[in-house]
Amino acid sequence: MSDPAPAGAAGLFVLGATHHSAPIAVRERLSPTPAVAAAVQADLKALESLREFTMVSTCNRIEFYGVGVQPDTAVRVQEIFCRHQRFEPAEFDRFRLRLHGEQAVRHLLDVASGLDSQMLGETEIFGQVKDAYAAAQNAGHTGAVLNRFFQKAFQAAKYVRTHTAITEGQISVANVAVDLARDIFGELSAARVLLLGAGEIGEKTARAFQSRGATAISVASRRLERAMELANDLRAFALPFWLAPVKLPGFDIVVCATAAPDTVIQVAAVTNAMRQRPARPLLFLDLALPRDVDPQVADLQNVFLYNLDDLAKIAEQNLRAREAELAKCRALLDERTGSLWSSLAPRLP
Repeated sequence: MSDPAPAGAAGLFVLGATHHSAPIAVRERLSPTPAVAAAVQADLKALESLREFTMVSTCNRIEFYGVGVQPDTAVRVQEIFCRHQRFEPAEFDRFRLRLHGEQAVRHLLDVASGLDSQMLGETEIFGQVKDAYAAAQNAGHTGAVLNRFFQKAFQAAKYVRTHTAITEGQISVANVAVDLARDIFGELSAARVLLLGAGEIGEKTARAFQSRGATAISVASRRLERAMELANDLRAFALPFWLAPVKLPGFDIVVCATAAPDTVIQVAAVTNAMRQRPARPLLFLDLALPRDVDPQVADLQNVFLYNLDDLAKIAEQNLRAREAELAKCRALLDERTGSLWSSLAPRLP
């Protein structure tokens, strides 16, 4: 739990929970559905002591960046989020990140630059934060402070990526997942891959598999038209989503990246699949949050299951080159943090 500033500090703050303190099982419980996210933001909009806010929700973090005019504004934000998410505030305190003022500024710069990510230097977070800010701006949730805050943070992140080697030898969830599959199956030209979910992460992973020689790829999505669209782009096959559990015996690798609120791959379906293919392993790469695959699947013989946290641990072994750039990145961001905070402070209540 981080809380270097007193709880009674008004002004600029960030409140949330990230992969640093909250394991994947907790992040699942903290990950809001679109309906809950909308309800939370509606209540925050009505909170008189909250002048501006932006909500950032990804697989590795749930964060609220805000400008408060009362000492307890961040506490009120936490209460609203926990109430909608049905999460005990006292339990949230165990995983909570809460920063104020200049430290909140530095945190966003680290996040946007990829320095706070599970996979150091990854670039996906930059787009995710930009999308979250754009949504907040379009909804009228931001104002003079957060508009400048986020825009300058994006400029700093671009500068760091341009002037350091923090993104060299890019390590992404997709590339780590494919390397893991090669360790298990060897050459991927004969591997049969099923992609569950047709979103950005799933598409990137499918393309990573293709770049390593996989040709037999099928795509299943709850929206069949989206599955067909992506399958056409990938020159792959489209599969009705409801058929996926039935067709499991025909695949070697299953990439799960849906936005489903509950598991979509159950133990019974995998048990049945392994009865039909006992001699050949079955690999599940669960890139979703909440997780798509029942964790008990990992207990089945000849079945391999890796989730986001597992892939992040594997990636840590390949980060030496990027870590050598950390000091340079931090020095660059130190300078920009101080400058940005100096420009924001006079605008705060």
